[in-house]
Amino acid sequence: LPSSPTSFAIQASRTPIPSNDLLRELFFSVPIAPVTPTATTSCITSSFPLEPHQTVGKMANKSSAVADEPIEVLFALQPNFDLLDMAGPMEALTAALHDQKDENSKAFECTITAAEPKVVSDSGVTIGTQISFKDAYERLSDFDVLVIVGGDSETVLKANAEPLPLIQAFSELQQNDPTHERTLLSVCTGALFLAKQGILAGLSATTHSDYITKFEILCSEAATRNLTERTDVIDDARYVVNNLRFDLGDEDENPYVRRKSDSGRRPSNARKGSMSFKSSGRRESITRRAAMRLGGLRVITASGNSAGVDAALYLISALVDDTSAEEVARKMNWTWNKGIVVDGLDV
Repeated sequence: LPSSPTSFAIQASRTPIPSNDLLRELFFSVPIAPVTPTATTSCITSSFPLEPHQTVGKMANKSSAVADEPIEVLFALQPNFDLLDMAGPMEALTAALHDQKDENSKAFECTITAAEPKVVSDSGVTIGTQISFKDAYERLSDFDVLVIVGGDSETVLKANAEPLPLIQAFSELQQNDPTHERTLLSVCTGALFLAKQGILAGLSATTHSDYITKFEILCSEAATRNLTERTDVIDDARYVVNNLRFDLGDEDENPYVRRKSDSGRRPSNARKGSMSFKSSGRRESITRRAAMRLGGLRVITASGNSAGVDAALYLISALVDDTSAEEVARKMNWTWNKGIVVDGLDV
């Protein structure tokens, strides 16, 4: 992005391109056509016309999770959201591949939703959205992952504004339909929104260290209001994962436990997250999820904005495989700092 407030128009093909590539085009294309600035904020635009909330690329309408299909991710943005909360996980997820030898085997398809066709971050960067919240509700069952970012949390909490209702709807969707494996990921102060909605009752969670006290208060208020269990607030973790596929159980018999002595052996296919994701529609898996909190909704809270990248790498390892996550970290020149998984391992 330019250091000055000057806006740039990015020349783009009129041929529709997938939404992931569109985001890359918007973020990373070299600006070539300077125009007269009209505001004091940097605005990223494309030169081909899009109707408000027009979806670019095909939205998969899946009835089940299939390993070689893109995993559908929905990013919900509120005004004055934290840009890195979104951009970090977005970059990691869109770089992940099912097959490292096939650049077309994209593991994730990301979609952005907000109240307006364009939403401004707290750093003054304008992001174009692809679907409205209304469309997001109508197509919520299409998405495997919902990402909630931080930024201007006080305004959202006071007004009970989006994405609070969307979080509740996604949670209720999983509880009413545990036949599908879904994940709710919050980054930084996005965890405050989960706490407000009572999603974290009986779970472990974290948020930015500056907001731990506020977080504890929200969790406590939700537990009192809903007569539910309290949240175990962890203040020194990069991310915290709840509702895993597998209990840890006997470490000697569990194929998901890794030891140094395993380093010379070829990894088992059972350790590929995509294999478990593909089989998540089995009757045994559905029955197990239905008996878990929130219908088995996997809940991940990342502590700070950079920790969102670590959590995204974890998600890649859980839904694709470790090789994909490690390759993404290598491409991003990122040191993956692992977080905490509660009562088990799911990769």
